[in-house]
Amino acid sequence: MQAFVNVFLGFFIFESVGAAPITDTIIYDSEFYDIPLGELPHPFAYDENKQSVETEIGTELSSVIQESYPSAPLIEEAEDEASTSKLIDGSSAQGSGVLGPQTQDGLPTCLLCACLGTTVYCDDRELDAVLPLPKKTTYFYSRYNRIRKISRNDFANLNYLKRIDLTANFISEIHKDAFRRLPQLQELVLRDNRIRQLPELPSTLTFIDVSKNRLGRKGIRNEAFKNLDELQHLYITDNNLDHIPLPLPESLQALHLQNNNIQEIHGDTFCKMRDFTYVRRALEDIRLDGNPINLSKTPYAYMCLPRLPVGNLI
Repeated sequence: MQAFVNVFLGFFIFESVGAAPITDTIIYDSEFYDIPLGELPHPFAYDENKQSVETEIGTELSSVIQESYPSAPLIEEAEDEASTSKLIDGSSAQGSGVLGPQTQDGLPTCLLCACLGTTVYCDDRELDAVLPLPKKTTYFYSRYNRIRKISRNDFANLNYLKRIDLTANFISEIHKDAFRRLPQLQELVLRDNRIRQLPELPSTLTFIDVSKNRLGRKGIRNEAFKNLDELQHLYITDNNLDHIPLPLPESLQALHLQNNNIQEIHGDTFCKMRDFTYVRRALEDIRLDGNPINLSKTPYAYMCLPRLPVGNLI
Protein backbone atom coordinates (compact mmCIF):
# COMPACT_ATOMS: atom_id res chain seq x y z
CA MET A 1 0.00 0.00 0.00
CA GLN A 2 2.79 2.39 0.94
CA ALA A 3 4.57 1.58 -2.30
CA PHE A 4 1.44 2.41 -4.28
CA VAL A 5 1.12 5.76 -2.55
CA ASN A 6 4.75 6.62 -3.31
CA VAL A 7 4.32 5.76 -6.98
CA PHE A 8 1.17 7.91 -7.17
CA LEU A 9 2.84 10.91 -5.52
CA GLY A 10 5.87 10.60 -7.78
CA PHE A 11 3.69 10.52 -10.88
CA PHE A 12 1.75 13.57 -9.64
CA ILE A 13 4.93 15.59 -9.00
CA PHE A 14 6.32 14.69 -12.43
CA GLU A 15 3.11 15.87 -14.11
CA SER A 16 3.14 19.14 -12.13
CA VAL A 17 6.72 19.91 -13.06
CA GLY A 18 6.04 19.20 -16.73
CA ALA A 19 3.02 21.49 -16.73
CA ALA A 20 4.79 24.42 -15.03
CA PRO A 21 5.30 27.48 -17.33
CA ILE A 22 8.78 28.53 -18.43
CA THR A 23 9.65 31.83 -16.74
CA ASP A 24 12.92 32.59 -18.59
CA THR A 25 11.91 33.86 -22.01
CA ILE A 26 14.53 33.64 -24.76
CA ILE A 27 14.67 36.64 -27.11
CA TYR A 28 16.26 36.11 -30.49
CA ASP A 29 17.70 38.87 -32.55
CA SER A 30 16.41 38.66 -36.12
CA GLU A 31 19.89 39.11 -37.59
CA PHE A 32 21.43 36.20 -35.68
CA TYR A 33 18.43 33.95 -35.27
CA ASP A 34 19.12 30.24 -35.92
CA ILE A 35 22.90 30.78 -36.33
CA PRO A 36 25.24 28.61 -34.28
CA LEU A 37 27.45 30.44 -31.86
CA GLY A 38 30.61 29.43 -33.71
CA GLU A 39 29.33 30.99 -36.95
CA LEU A 40 28.69 34.49 -35.54
CA PRO A 41 30.67 37.27 -37.24
CA HIS A 42 33.02 37.63 -34.29
CA PRO A 43 33.95 34.45 -32.37
CA PHE A 44 33.65 34.85 -28.63
CA ALA A 45 36.20 33.59 -26.13
CA TYR A 46 35.43 32.87 -22.53
CA ASP A 47 36.84 35.57 -20.31
CA GLU A 48 38.94 34.12 -17.53
CA ASN A 49 38.25 37.19 -15.40
CA LYS A 50 34.74 35.91 -14.71
CA GLN A 51 33.20 37.82 -17.61
CA SER A 52 30.41 35.71 -18.98
CA VAL A 53 29.82 34.84 -22.59
CA GLU A 54 26.35 36.38 -22.30
CA THR A 55 27.88 39.76 -21.56
CA GLU A 56 30.19 39.46 -24.54
CA ILE A 57 27.32 38.53 -26.84
CA GLY A 58 25.21 41.42 -25.60
CA THR A 59 28.04 43.89 -26.12
CA GLU A 60 28.77 42.69 -29.65
CA LEU A 61 25.11 42.70 -30.64
CA SER A 62 24.59 46.23 -29.37
CA SER A 63 27.60 47.48 -31.33
CA VAL A 64 26.33 45.81 -34.49
CA ILE A 65 22.90 47.32 -34.01
CA GLN A 66 24.42 50.78 -33.45
CA GLU A 67 26.38 50.45 -36.68
CA SER A 68 23.26 49.42 -38.58
CA TYR A 69 20.93 52.11 -37.20
CA PRO A 70 21.95 55.73 -36.39
CA SER A 71 21.10 57.05 -32.99
CA ALA A 72 18.09 59.32 -32.48
CA PRO A 73 20.04 62.58 -32.05
CA LEU A 74 21.76 62.06 -35.42
CA ILE A 75 18.41 61.56 -37.12
CA GLU A 76 17.04 64.72 -35.49
CA GLU A 77 20.08 66.70 -36.59
CA ALA A 78 19.64 65.51 -40.17
CA GLU A 79 15.97 66.52 -40.10
CA ASP A 80 16.90 69.95 -38.72
CA GLU A 81 19.44 70.48 -41.50
CA ALA A 82 16.93 69.43 -44.14
CA SER A 83 14.27 71.81 -42.81
CA THR A 84 16.81 74.63 -42.55
CA SER A 85 17.89 74.24 -46.17
CA LYS A 86 14.29 74.64 -47.27
CA LEU A 87 13.87 77.86 -45.31
CA ILE A 88 17.06 79.54 -46.41
CA ASP A 89 16.93 81.60 -49.58
CA GLY A 90 20.40 82.93 -50.24
CA SER A 91 23.86 82.11 -51.41
CA SER A 92 25.27 81.63 -47.91
CA ALA A 93 24.26 79.80 -44.76
CA GLN A 94 23.08 83.10 -43.33
CA GLY A 95 21.10 84.19 -46.37
CA SER A 96 17.66 85.72 -46.44
CA GLY A 97 14.71 83.66 -45.35
CA VAL A 98 11.76 82.67 -47.49
CA LEU A 99 10.02 85.94 -46.58
CA GLY A 100 13.06 88.06 -47.33
CA PRO A 101 15.58 89.84 -45.09
CA GLN A 102 14.64 91.23 -41.69
CA THR A 103 13.66 94.89 -41.38
CA GLN A 104 14.44 97.15 -38.44
CA ASP A 105 11.09 96.21 -36.95
CA GLY A 106 12.07 92.54 -36.87
CA LEU A 107 9.62 91.57 -39.61
CA PRO A 108 10.66 90.17 -43.00
CA THR A 109 10.26 92.44 -46.02
CA CYS A 110 7.95 90.07 -47.89
CA LEU A 111 5.56 90.04 -44.94
CA LEU A 112 5.19 93.83 -45.07
CA CYS A 113 5.26 93.99 -48.89
CA ALA A 114 4.14 91.68 -51.68
CA CYS A 115 6.90 89.60 -53.26
CA LEU A 116 5.97 87.89 -56.53
CA GLY A 117 8.87 86.06 -58.07
CA THR A 118 11.68 88.60 -58.21
CA THR A 119 9.34 91.63 -58.03
CA VAL A 120 8.74 93.44 -54.73
CA TYR A 121 5.65 95.66 -54.31
CA CYS A 122 5.72 98.04 -51.32
CA ASP A 123 3.15 100.54 -52.58
CA ASP A 124 1.11 102.59 -50.08
CA ARG A 125 2.53 101.04 -46.88
CA GLU A 126 3.34 104.31 -45.06
CA LEU A 127 7.02 103.41 -45.15
CA ASP A 128 9.56 106.06 -44.14
CA ALA A 129 12.61 104.25 -45.55
CA VAL A 130 13.55 101.74 -48.24
CA LEU A 131 13.20 98.23 -46.84
CA PRO A 132 16.04 95.71 -47.21
CA LEU A 133 15.40 93.70 -50.37
CA PRO A 134 16.15 90.09 -51.32
CA LYS A 135 19.39 89.87 -53.27
CA LYS A 136 17.69 88.63 -56.45
CA THR A 137 15.12 91.44 -56.63
CA THR A 138 14.64 92.54 -60.25
CA TYR A 139 11.78 95.06 -60.04
CA PHE A 140 11.09 97.23 -56.98
CA TYR A 141 8.00 99.41 -56.47
CA SER A 142 7.62 101.59 -53.38
CA ARG A 143 5.14 104.24 -54.50
CA TYR A 144 2.90 106.44 -52.34
CA ASN A 145 4.91 106.15 -49.14
CA ARG A 146 6.70 108.58 -46.80
CA ILE A 147 10.30 107.95 -47.77
CA ARG A 148 12.39 111.10 -47.31
CA LYS A 149 15.94 109.96 -48.00
CA ILE A 150 17.80 107.46 -50.16
CA SER A 151 21.00 106.33 -48.48
CA ARG A 152 24.12 104.99 -50.11
CA ASN A 153 23.48 101.37 -49.08
CA ASP A 154 19.72 101.18 -49.65
CA PHE A 155 20.32 99.32 -52.92
CA ALA A 156 23.79 97.93 -52.24
CA ASN A 157 24.66 94.52 -53.74
CA LEU A 158 21.37 94.27 -55.68
CA ASN A 159 23.09 93.16 -58.86
CA TYR A 160 19.88 91.95 -60.55
CA LEU A 161 17.83 95.12 -60.03
CA LYS A 162 16.45 96.50 -63.32
CA ARG A 163 13.68 98.90 -62.26
CA ILE A 164 13.20 101.23 -59.29
CA ASP A 165 9.94 103.13 -58.92
CA LEU A 166 9.67 105.54 -55.98
CA THR A 167 6.84 107.69 -57.30
CA ALA A 168 4.99 109.98 -54.87
CA ASN A 169 7.17 109.95 -51.78
CA PHE A 170 8.78 112.83 -49.82
CA ILE A 171 12.30 112.24 -51.11
CA SER A 172 14.46 115.36 -50.84
CA GLU A 173 17.91 113.83 -50.48
CA ILE A 174 19.64 111.07 -52.49
CA HIS A 175 23.20 109.97 -51.92
CA LYS A 176 25.27 110.53 -55.04
CA ASP A 177 26.20 106.81 -55.27
CA ALA A 178 22.79 105.37 -54.38
CA PHE A 179 22.15 104.13 -57.95
CA ARG A 180 25.53 104.34 -59.66
CA ARG A 181 26.72 100.91 -58.47
CA LEU A 182 23.74 98.98 -59.85
CA PRO A 183 25.12 97.05 -62.86
CA GLN A 184 21.76 96.18 -64.50
CA LEU A 185 19.54 99.13 -63.63
CA GLN A 186 17.52 100.15 -66.70
CA GLU A 187 14.55 102.15 -65.45
CA LEU A 188 14.53 104.81 -62.71
CA VAL A 189 11.27 106.51 -61.75
CA LEU A 190 11.46 109.27 -59.12
CA ARG A 191 8.54 111.47 -60.18
CA ASP A 192 6.45 113.51 -57.75
CA ASN A 193 9.01 113.96 -54.97
CA ARG A 194 11.06 116.87 -53.56
CA ILE A 195 14.44 116.14 -55.16
CA ARG A 196 16.78 119.13 -55.51
CA GLN A 197 19.88 117.35 -56.81
CA LEU A 198 20.04 114.47 -59.27
CA PRO A 199 22.57 111.79 -58.19
CA GLU A 200 25.15 109.98 -60.32
CA LEU A 201 23.44 107.68 -62.82
CA PRO A 202 24.56 104.29 -64.18
CA SER A 203 25.28 104.10 -67.90
CA THR A 204 22.84 101.17 -68.27
CA LEU A 205 19.73 103.34 -67.90
CA THR A 206 17.21 103.36 -70.75
CA PHE A 207 14.35 105.18 -68.98
CA ILE A 208 14.46 108.11 -66.53
CA ASP A 209 11.48 109.95 -65.08
CA VAL A 210 12.21 112.68 -62.54
CA SER A 211 9.17 114.81 -63.32
CA LYS A 212 7.48 116.97 -60.66
CA ASN A 213 10.50 117.59 -58.46
CA ARG A 214 12.52 120.68 -57.48
CA LEU A 215 15.67 120.44 -59.59
CA GLY A 216 15.62 124.10 -60.67
CA ARG A 217 18.72 125.68 -62.21
CA LYS A 218 21.42 123.65 -60.43
CA GLY A 219 19.75 120.32 -59.76
CA ILE A 220 21.28 118.62 -62.82
CA ARG A 221 25.07 118.66 -63.07
CA ASN A 222 26.82 119.44 -66.35
CA GLU A 223 26.89 116.55 -68.82
CA ALA A 224 24.79 114.41 -66.48
CA PHE A 225 23.39 112.35 -69.40
CA LYS A 226 26.42 112.39 -71.70
CA ASN A 227 27.59 108.81 -71.04
CA LEU A 228 24.15 107.21 -70.93
CA ASP A 229 24.57 105.56 -74.31
CA GLU A 230 21.44 103.41 -73.95
CA LEU A 231 19.05 106.12 -72.71
CA GLN A 232 15.86 106.26 -74.78
CA HIS A 233 13.29 108.14 -72.64
CA LEU A 234 14.03 111.18 -70.48
CA TYR A 235 11.19 112.92 -68.64
CA ILE A 236 11.99 116.08 -66.61
CA THR A 237 8.67 117.93 -66.61
CA ASP A 238 7.58 120.38 -63.89
CA ASN A 239 11.01 121.07 -62.38
CA ASN A 240 11.50 124.81 -62.98
CA LEU A 241 14.43 124.15 -65.34
CA ASP A 242 15.73 127.18 -67.22
CA HIS A 243 17.80 125.21 -69.78
CA ILE A 244 17.96 121.90 -71.61
CA PRO A 245 20.60 119.65 -70.01
CA LEU A 246 23.27 118.97 -72.63
CA PRO A 247 24.67 116.97 -74.28
CA LEU A 248 21.91 114.51 -74.96
CA PRO A 249 22.88 110.93 -75.94
CA GLU A 250 22.34 109.86 -79.54
CA SER A 251 20.15 106.97 -78.38
CA LEU A 252 17.48 109.33 -77.01
CA GLN A 253 14.01 108.87 -78.54
CA ALA A 254 11.74 110.92 -76.24
CA LEU A 255 12.51 114.13 -74.33
CA HIS A 256 9.72 115.64 -72.21
CA LEU A 257 10.48 119.07 -70.73
CA GLN A 258 7.05 120.65 -70.52
CA ASN A 259 6.02 123.09 -67.78
CA ASN A 260 9.49 124.39 -66.99
CA ASN A 261 11.14 127.80 -67.38
CA ILE A 262 13.14 127.21 -70.57
CA GLN A 263 13.41 130.45 -72.57
CA GLU A 264 15.74 129.68 -75.47
CA ILE A 265 17.20 126.93 -77.63
CA HIS A 266 20.60 127.09 -79.29
CA GLY A 267 21.49 125.81 -82.72
CA ASP A 268 23.50 122.92 -81.32
CA THR A 269 20.94 121.83 -78.74
CA PHE A 270 19.73 119.01 -80.99
CA CYS A 271 21.69 119.43 -84.22
CA LYS A 272 25.26 120.17 -85.31
CA MET A 273 25.67 123.65 -86.71
CA ARG A 274 28.81 122.81 -88.69
CA ASP A 275 27.50 119.54 -90.13
CA PHE A 276 24.47 120.13 -92.33
CA THR A 277 24.35 116.46 -93.32
CA TYR A 278 23.81 115.32 -89.76
CA VAL A 279 20.40 113.71 -89.15
CA ARG A 280 19.14 112.71 -85.73
CA ARG A 281 16.56 110.08 -86.60
CA ALA A 282 16.03 108.56 -83.15
CA LEU A 283 14.76 111.71 -81.39
CA GLU A 284 11.14 111.82 -82.58
CA ASP A 285 9.31 113.02 -79.45
CA ILE A 286 10.24 116.42 -77.96
CA ARG A 287 7.81 118.20 -75.64
CA LEU A 288 8.48 121.85 -74.78
CA ASP A 289 4.92 123.06 -74.28
CA GLY A 290 4.36 125.05 -71.10
CA ASN A 291 7.71 126.89 -71.41
CA PRO A 292 8.15 130.64 -72.08
CA ILE A 293 9.82 130.06 -75.44
CA ASN A 294 8.85 130.85 -79.02
CA LEU A 295 10.03 127.92 -81.13
CA SER A 296 9.45 129.80 -84.39
CA LYS A 297 12.40 132.10 -83.63
CA THR A 298 14.97 129.29 -83.93
CA PRO A 299 13.94 127.12 -86.92
CA TYR A 300 17.54 126.16 -87.69
CA ALA A 301 17.71 124.33 -84.33
CA TYR A 302 15.39 121.56 -85.59
CA MET A 303 16.68 120.95 -89.12
CA CYS A 304 18.22 117.58 -88.22
CA LEU A 305 15.13 116.21 -86.45
CA PRO A 306 12.48 113.98 -88.05
CA ARG A 307 9.73 115.99 -86.30
CA LEU A 308 9.34 119.46 -84.85
CA PRO A 309 9.11 119.83 -81.05
CA VAL A 310 5.73 120.38 -79.46
CA GLY A 311 5.46 123.88 -78.02
CA ASN A 312 4.60 127.53 -78.56
CA LEU A 313 5.08 128.64 -82.18
CA ILE A 314 3.81 132.21 -81.75
